[in-house]
Amino acid sequence: MGNDRKDTYQRTNNVIRFKLHFAAPPEKVYEALNTDEGRRGYWAESADEHDGKIHYVFLNGIEDTGAILERVEGKRFSARYFGWKTTFNLSKDGSTGTDMEMVAEGIDEAEKMEISAGWVSWLMAMKASVDFGVDLRNHDPNRTWFDGYVDN
Repeated sequence: MGNDRKDTYQRTNNVIRFKLHFAAPPEKVYEALNTDEGRRGYWAESADEHDGKIHYVFLNGIEDTGAILERVEGKRFSARYFGWKTTFNLSKDGSTGTDMEMVAEGIDEAEKMEISAGWVSWLMAMKASVDFGVDLRNHDPNRTWFDGYVDN
């Protein structure tokens, strides 16, 4: 690539790590992760919390329930998602926005590329929801990830 950086893209075994910048402040990004209302804007058709666990329901009929592992107001949110420990670290960007690092641990290496692509789709849907109040998902059970749609 013409520079001295080594190719380190997603090279940590069993881990996916992405960063995303929001124009919104950390408190608003945290609210999108920590509340049913916030998660409804981008995560799944529903992702509601009951007794410290989030129940995820997707258009294609897949469901999952994962425990909330950690909550630090405006700074960190961590939950189980399909068995992965998924942590969202939030920090102020030096202005009025937020830098978020998402770390998903326990990813099967054989599925890592597909899961990475899914996280990119998910992260962009989250940004659209938080920063612009827009839901990028199509909400059509005939147009899901498994049918090749990234706006599911």
